[in-house]
Amino acid sequence: MTDPAEENLPLKTETVDSKTIFSGEKLTLRLDTLKIGDRPPATKEIIAHPGSTVMIPITERGTVLLVKQWRAALGCYTLELPSGTRDADEPPEMTAARELREETGYRASNFTPIGGFVPVSGYSEEYCHGYVATDLEIDPLPQDKLEDIMVVETTVDDLRHMCMNGEIDDALTIAAVTRASAFLDDARRADV
Repeated sequence: MTDPAEENLPLKTETVDSKTIFSGEKLTLRLDTLKIGDRPPATKEIIAHPGSTVMIPITERGTVLLVKQWRAALGCYTLELPSGTRDADEPPEMTAARELREETGYRASNFTPIGGFVPVSGYSEEYCHGYVATDLEIDPLPQDKLEDIMVVETTVDDLRHMCMNGEIDDALTIAAVTRASAFLDDARRADV
């Protein structure tokens, strides 16, 4: 007899083969052969990713720091929260601290976790850890060699509006703003 709860589950998928077809500095592209239920095997491209972090830097005035930078994959400038890829097995908190200093020139004394999210589950293993960064002090690190970032300070209301109207379309930013709603409400009350 079949458990009624299992009748509504998708078919079990198993990996029958996996082959690395590209290894880069930060990413690996794999070709996995998958078997779903009784169906014939099929292949799927998977990006192996070490993970990332995204930070919501909130100033003592209750404003938020964004970064404007050229995104080569999109061929345009984007406005987004500071974020970055983990170095190998680097703890996410260390990634957040490093990336915040590289991208905004500020160090935070406090990083409060807001949970994580999977930006593109259809083809990537990336898991992004989100943080609210507070008690900011100027303490820059050099930007990465392919970065030329401009820091943009905005109000919480404007940040939320930009996420809703599509001016900001970066998934990590939108997810972090959603997850940190209570922190942003507190910052908004502090905004002068």
